Amino acid sequence: MAVTVTELTPTTGVQITGLSGARLVDKAVAEEALAALDRRGVVIYREADVSDDDLVSFTRLLGQVVPLPNGGHPTHPEIQRITRDPSKSPLAAYREGTFHWHIDGTTSQVPDKATVLTARQISDDGDGDTEFANTYAAYEALSDAEKRELEGLRVEHSFAASQLLVTPDPSPKERAAWDRNPAREHPLVWTRASGRKSLLIGATAGEVVGRPDLGRTFLDGLLERATRPEFTLRHRWRQGDLVIWDNTGMLHRALPYGKASSRLMHRTSVSGEEAVA
Repeated sequence: MAVTVTELTPTTGVQITGLSGARLVDKAVAEEALAALDRRGVVIYREADVSDDDLVSFTRLLGQVVPLPNGGHPTHPEIQRITRDPSKSPLAAYREGTFHWHIDGTTSQVPDKATVLTARQISDDGDGDTEFANTYAAYEALSDAEKRELEGLRVEHSFAASQLLVTPDPSPKERAAWDRNPAREHPLVWTRASGRKSLLIGATAGEVVGRPDLGRTFLDGLLERATRPEFTLRHRWRQGDLVIWDNTGMLHRALPYGKASSRLMHRTSVSGEEAVA
């Protein structure tokens, strides 16, 4: 089958068809994927149908694989099962939090570089699409005055901030469980060693440090601007699709799907290479 490559929006996403299974486990394919990721933020392989072994092998070609001991996979600690079925994942109870825009690993000094997600089973009712928002493009679209306003601002990111969106009135036991996950301060604007800049915002961003006048409303307003249609991409899953995204510069969210949904994804992560600065 011929390989076709299609850019999806003016700023974001590239779709590749004609590559599947073990054909993905190739150094040249991985290098092309990384180049496309750098340019476009999201790389979609339609109906790739990779096995779990090939999923891990392909991820290793992209970088160092993050071990996920609580992922719920019986034989591959590198794979996390994404599902609302508690019999398949110990983290199923927290999946509702992923319905809000977020970046993975914002409570780490070095967030994961990229996420690889493949559809093992799509939802019976068609729910559970994944959306992406390009925070590089959103930053570039700000005026010079707005960029100056954001310089030097720091934001506290926490698991609790994201869970409050799901459960705004938690019990003391719930809040204590959330707070066992350490919070971390980051600059609002992440400046890479290359000079490229993006906004570090999303569900985990709870408050602007030292600026009570710039509360969650300010951060939510910035998030709303960063997720306007011109910066976003919606992926409608097909069985076997494999999607990679730049976890440092792309917000993402799952569109809601029910607790009884058949939706099952297998996820691997590529270790970060650059601390937030």
